[in-house]
Amino acid sequence: MPTYDFRNSETNEQFTKLMSIASKKEYLEANPHIKQIHTGTGFLGIGDPVRLGLKKPDATFRDVLKKAKVHKHNTINDF
Repeated sequence: MPTYDFRNSETNEQFTKLMSIASKKEYLEANPHIKQIHTGTGFLGIGDPVRLGLKKPDATFRDVLKKAKVHKHNTINDF
């Protein structure tokens, strides 16, 4: 079940609730002073930063890439 972030417009309190999509709809209809907010995540939330090219693999993994026999001519991130 997903979690949703909400803000109480009367008290400006922010809180998180675990509920189904149907329950969220009912909850918001029954509480007009509550609004759903989108806070994002602490992580980029878009996937693996190494695979996306945002971060290089560590030196140990680059050593493994250099020694790989299957992809002998592969030069991806081995510099």
